[in-house]
Amino acid sequence: MTRVILDTGPLVALLDENESSHSWAAEQLKTIQIPLITCEAVIAEACFLLRSFPAGIANIGNWIEREFIEPRFDLAREAEATFALLKKFSDVPMSFADACLVRLSTQHPEHKVFTLDKDFLIYRTSPRQRIPVLMPGVE
Repeated sequence: MTRVILDTGPLVALLDENESSHSWAAEQLKTIQIPLITCEAVIAEACFLLRSFPAGIANIGNWIEREFIEPRFDLAREAEATFALLKKFSDVPMSFADACLVRLSTQHPEHKVFTLDKDFLIYRTSPRQRIPVLMPGVE
C-alpha cells in the first residue's frame, strides 16, 4: 500500500465524478494506505473549487472526522521554511498549498505526493532531491 500526501486535484477529482481525472484518482485510491495526509491549505482550495457542490464539501468534513484524511501540517512551526520555498520557487510560481505539501514531504519522505500538478516534478526538497509523486503518466 502506498502512503500519500494529498493534493487538491485528486481530492476534488475523487469527490466530483464529472472531473476528468475522477477515474484515475478512484483507481489509485485502491492502492493507497489510509490516512491520506495533507494540510489545511489543500482543504481550503478543495472547498473553494467544490463551492457549487455542497455534497463534496460535506464529504471532506466526513473524511476528516473519520480520519480518512488527516491534516498534519503545523504552519506555526513551518512558517519560515514554507515562505522560503515560496520565494525559491517564485518563478514556477509555487502556491502556498504546494509549499506546505513540499514541507510535508520532507517530514514524511516515505510518502508520495498524490497530485495532478506537474509542478511537483520541478520542486525539490534539497538541490538534487526529487519529490516522489503519484501522478498520471509518472511511474
